[in-house]
Amino acid sequence: MTRHSDATAEELRAQFAGALGQGRTSEWLAAFADVPRELFVHSFYRQDQQGGWREVTVGDPAFLKTVYSNTALTTQLDERGIPTSSSSEPGLMLAMLDALRADTGHTVYELGTGTGYNAALLAWRLGSDNVVTVDVDPVLTQLARMRLSRAKLHPTVITGDGAEGHEDRAPYDRIIATAGLRCIPPALLSQARDGAIIVAPIGFGVAQVTVSGRGEAGGQFLSLPAHFMPRREPGKPPAFAELEAQEAERTEVPAEDVLDRLKFPLSLALPGYNSCSWRDDEGRLTGVGLWTADGSTASVHVEGKVRQTGPRRLWDAVEELAKHFPHGTPAREEFGLTITPAGQRVWYREPHGPSWELPPT
Repeated sequence: MTRHSDATAEELRAQFAGALGQGRTSEWLAAFADVPRELFVHSFYRQDQQGGWREVTVGDPAFLKTVYSNTALTTQLDERGIPTSSSSEPGLMLAMLDALRADTGHTVYELGTGTGYNAALLAWRLGSDNVVTVDVDPVLTQLARMRLSRAKLHPTVITGDGAEGHEDRAPYDRIIATAGLRCIPPALLSQARDGAIIVAPIGFGVAQVTVSGRGEAGGQFLSLPAHFMPRREPGKPPAFAELEAQEAERTEVPAEDVLDRLKFPLSLALPGYNSCSWRDDEGRLTGVGLWTADGSTASVHVEGKVRQTGPRRLWDAVEELAKHFPHGTPAREEFGLTITPAGQRVWYREPHGPSWELPPT
């Protein structure tokens, strides 16, 4: 098996951190330059044009170069070949760590240990005793503990539901999530110190909020797009077979809008939704499918025919969004989040503008 020398890894790591830092000043760049990402990504998977996955290991000539690129890497597949864990895009990781505004002495809770790389960055800068990280997958937490130990870092790693937090070490000064969420988990809000900053992926964006009281917080979304692995939770499969029995309706909203222009606001209006697309032999889009965990399903043909089934009419939500955003793509940073004990609400441009209630969990 081919092995890469430490010098080669160190050189690539320095170039990697330098590239991430171009045009910005960040206290976290030293961590990226020192923590070996290859220690936390022993292998990863690449998908070919036919949808198959190929494992890339340390013996692959392109392994280290890919590890030290600004690329998200799929690191775990389930028995069906569906990705269940990844090492996030480092540029996005850096932006989220910057948004966390953590400093010496701050205690940090992380939802979603994954490979352990983000926990390593946190522990390197803030000290292992100040970092708690939780993941539901016992295989991932076991591997993370081993990899962190090899890096001489020893944050608290716990197997459990990250949305429930870890009350034994609360309250926390900072909270960060590295799994896709539908809202800020109430348990995490209750374990956050007043003035704490929470950075978490919601929909296809990242919210940064400041806790202002018990169950209260507010803030806005970062400008960067984000596509994190969702929290693992049960749900019904799409009911595409049932759609054929539904009468077709007409829509003026282009099918491709849900794959591009309206993708982010739709992830807020329909938290946790899934989508797929169909294409012809030449690769041209012919239709789009949408579904949610409650079994609600919709399909739209590029010619404007829509079919819907289930407890929610998903395409109606798309139509409503198109009224608010008739032209262009709305910027993520124009969206905000207000949290009160009564619920969580995402708004556009100002708190009394168009808004969408997030689910309670």
